[in-house]
Amino acid sequence: MIGPAGPRAGLLAGLVVPLLPAMQRYAQEGRSYALVCALMTWGTWLLLDGAEAGGRRRWAGYGAVMLAACLLHEFAVLGLIAHGVTVVLSRRRLRPWAVSAAAVIAGLAPLALLSATQSGQVAWIGVPDASDLLTFGVTALLGIACAFLKPPGRGPVGLSALALPLLILPAGLLLALSPLRPLYVDRYVLFGSIGLALLIGAALDRLPSRGMVVTASLAAAATALLPGGQQLRAPESRSDDVTAVARAVQEMSGPGDGLLFTPARRAWILATPGPYAHLDDLALATSPAASGTLFGTEVTPGELRARMLASRRIVAVQDVIGEPGDSTGRGAAKLATLQAHFEVCGTRRVTRAQITVYARPGLC
Repeated sequence: MIGPAGPRAGLLAGLVVPLLPAMQRYAQEGRSYALVCALMTWGTWLLLDGAEAGGRRRWAGYGAVMLAACLLHEFAVLGLIAHGVTVVLSRRRLRPWAVSAAAVIAGLAPLALLSATQSGQVAWIGVPDASDLLTFGVTALLGIACAFLKPPGRGPVGLSALALPLLILPAGLLLALSPLRPLYVDRYVLFGSIGLALLIGAALDRLPSRGMVVTASLAAAATALLPGGQQLRAPESRSDDVTAVARAVQEMSGPGDGLLFTPARRAWILATPGPYAHLDDLALATSPAASGTLFGTEVTPGELRARMLASRRIVAVQDVIGEPGDSTGRGAAKLATLQAHFEVCGTRRVTRAQITVYARPGLC
């Protein structure tokens, strides 16, 4: 099967992929995003194969690969939608794609329904900020610029019709829906980088004197990006360095101090419980294991206030400003009690956490 840009452009796209900073980061994390990207790549290849040669077996393979990607991360269904746009724009085999897509959605539906009952696990996602919008805009414009240098189509599906929807649509949909429900996180749509790599690879293939230019371009990109890739592999690059947060809490606290999480997400303690063992979690009513929940359950605001007033010092592990807060009223009760009856002894910022030590007046 000959793709829309040819094998040389595909090879160049493959060389571009490991140079992309986002790919470098998530390729070495033990989470699903790299696997989703791999499956989306195979699914995109099978889409082209099905569009060119047809056949139930090819479309069945496409459906199986896309279902696996969606089961690993449900937002991979946005890649399925992008493929649908590709099929419509190319005016090719809409019916077999629609049948495959329906099968994928049917297979994903039970997991999606279960996930809907656990929406609180993504309550930490805030409204996209200016940097998110800028990154999306620059990436989309780069893809569009590369599309103007595309080679003539060599198959039933054009390169722009294939790569641009995959690059722009998944991230664009999540950003557009953010005013209704913030769900945009760049890694959730990491597979859009496949579209960008395809467009860059095809653009490099069209450059004049491409042998020397391409070699020089890739060498320059590697020289500029690979040192940053070393930083991406360091713990300090993580937005949630739980080890560093735990170490800071241990250094700033003492035996018998109270512990508060604001909001109530105890993600920090789940990975490194040891450094928190000497502290009294003032808000915790039932542990995660006993309650069958991710973060455990908390006491009522009234009981929480009484526990706080019985403490001499409290270590508060807070999300940075701009993160969504508690929607139950407990977060407001925590902050109001701290502000009315305690004074700040010290604050330290560690990645996405802000650790503040509070004490009763005169006890700092």
